Amino acid sequence: MSELATLARPYAAAVFKRSKETGTTEQWSKSLAFMSAVLKDKEISVVVDNPKVSKDRLSALMLDVCQGQVDEEGANFLKLLVQNNRLGLAPTISELFEAYKAENEGYVDVEVTTAYAFSKEEKQRFNSTLEKTLSKKVHMNVTVDKSLIGGVLVRAGDRVIDGSVKGQLQQLAKRL
Repeated sequence: MSELATLARPYAAAVFKRSKETGTTEQWSKSLAFMSAVLKDKEISVVVDNPKVSKDRLSALMLDVCQGQVDEEGANFLKLLVQNNRLGLAPTISELFEAYKAENEGYVDVEVTTAYAFSKEEKQRFNSTLEKTLSKKVHMNVTVDKSLIGGVLVRAGDRVIDGSVKGQLQQLAKRL
């Protein structure tokens, strides 16, 4: 992943800079997410990974699939990725773009895994606590995983807060 991120970072930074200049951050976000979703499709990935498919045919295919979902700049960006043999980086570029966007807008996307579903009040209190802890506005995505036994597991970027019973038991097992 770090190798992909290293290759994708200049593209993501350039796209983010351009989106800020033109005020099209949301459009770019949607376009990159769509490109990423298309490339995750197995049938498309087989064609993309096939060395016998010419760059022109691949560009035409991708533009046809993405028609109506990307604007002219997005189409040019897609062509650039194809010409530079970097089309496979689109999902990573999309992730990095979203990270730049979050940093710029002063929020952080947080993945919260909990053993039991939050009530509305608990979710609001937990959200407030996370905002104080991380010193940023928080966008929470909550999933339930009964294997945690109890507590929560929080992932905010590269930061992980493990307050689950399962995590505590694993720590105890390591110490023993």
